[in-house]
Amino acid sequence: MKFKAFLTDNGVNLLEKRFLPALEKTGKSCHLYLTRDHALFLHNLLNGDGVHSVAQFRKEALFHDYRISSNNDDRIAFALDLSLLLRALRSAVAVASEYTRLEIKLVKKLSPNSTQSMPFLTLETRGYKSAVIQDIPISKPLSRAQVTELQSALESAQELPPTLVQVPDLNQLLNLVDRMKQVGDVVNLFISRHGDLSVQVSTTVISLGAEFRRLVVIGEQTNAPSEDQNLSAQTRSSRSISRGDGQSVQVSVKHFAKSLQCHLARPDCAFYGIAPQGSCLTVIFQFFIPGSRETDKSISLHCRLPVLDPGS
Repeated sequence: MKFKAFLTDNGVNLLEKRFLPALEKTGKSCHLYLTRDHALFLHNLLNGDGVHSVAQFRKEALFHDYRISSNNDDRIAFALDLSLLLRALRSAVAVASEYTRLEIKLVKKLSPNSTQSMPFLTLETRGYKSAVIQDIPISKPLSRAQVTELQSALESAQELPPTLVQVPDLNQLLNLVDRMKQVGDVVNLFISRHGDLSVQVSTTVISLGAEFRRLVVIGEQTNAPSEDQNLSAQTRSSRSISRGDGQSVQVSVKHFAKSLQCHLARPDCAFYGIAPQGSCLTVIFQFFIPGSRETDKSISLHCRLPVLDPGS
């Protein structure tokens, strides 16, 4: 199997300044999954623990002169440490000039005190008179069966909830979750088809939360009953769940906080949704083409948070 490409200036900026710092908050280790057309950073898709996150880039968003080949339909996947990749990328940027090309490729080398070749993801910064080479250790590339399993998990993770509501201000949620951490470990989250979102942490002594109403809704939606307008948030949510046009789930405050760290990737807006049967909470981050309100389809980022049993 072979992979080699040159990072574009835009690709370096996306990874170094935005996405790698955000993804590192989800977890230091992830899978890098390379196909003919895309590069994907995947967290926790092959195990049920923690926040699942998928950052997908069309190859043109990051690279030029992109070359990949393998006997598994030109698909290659391996685990790597994001902090090492980010450090290597920052070092490459520090020594770069306008005449420098930044190449990224898969290699096998003898590591110190070893007689067996090991796989590395190598960053090579080339100038007119010198080159700086940085080797990032990676796992053994996944087998054909493991890549098939990863692809299946990816397709499952990309299924959208029937209703998504747009969160108006991620910073407001970030400030709220910082205070929630001091109150409890479990956050109750309610979403309705008529654009209500409530987030709350409760104990026997104190409750802390926020409610957002009349948000933009994508997918299945209904009009809010007029008789509910002046009721309390708790009563409205209970009535909505009874009618079947609202859902609530409980997730870990820690997981909820991790998902919000994706704001470091500087998305233009975010959507929340609950999967059918309340199987998970999905957060989708949307990016616009700079200077427009048109979605940048070359980049996508979303998270799925595991839900807790009501008694946990």
